[in-house]
Amino acid sequence: MKNQLPLVLEKTLAVSDRPDAVFNALLPVLGEVLQCDRCFLYLRDPETRMGRVPYCWRSSNRYPEIYDPDWKKEPDTLAKEDPLFAAALRTEDSIFVEDIETADPKIVNRDFEREQFGHRALIHAHICKDNLLWGILQPCIFARPRVWTDTDRAIVNRVVKRIAPMAIAYINAFGPNFDFSTKEKSNT
Repeated sequence: MKNQLPLVLEKTLAVSDRPDAVFNALLPVLGEVLQCDRCFLYLRDPETRMGRVPYCWRSSNRYPEIYDPDWKKEPDTLAKEDPLFAAALRTEDSIFVEDIETADPKIVNRDFEREQFGHRALIHAHICKDNLLWGILQPCIFARPRVWTDTDRAIVNRVVKRIAPMAIAYINAFGPNFDFSTKEKSNT
């Protein structure tokens, strides 16, 4: 299992060569494989520090949706407020948080996580290439802690590695400089 993904995830990742189709198909399947309450994908342009959450899956409508229709500048204070994001910017390994209530405050800002996301346990999976952060995949659980197994960790790490080129392709094609009126990237 450590060197391969479950067949359902392999099939999902092979559904298309279009990142949009893959991401739309991937989040529900990954959420179900990991038995999560919500899974979202944050994509960002490391050059402009603009990002958005274009994909979010929830196992139930009772969990809040995270979605950004537009690209937004990341707050200058984000890395100071959120140690998980700071670790992602440093392109550290993904972080598996079993319980924000008992996690090391050097790793997790409990109040920030409660206010911004509302979850109790999460995976902060860093999508990196060439020492740049291109996105974060975030499966989570709401009402209870969660022990992330070695299998969960292996699955997430392999998925992140596989989707990194797609995340970069998506950002290069539809990133903050994309002009939807002409369907071409603008040079401004």
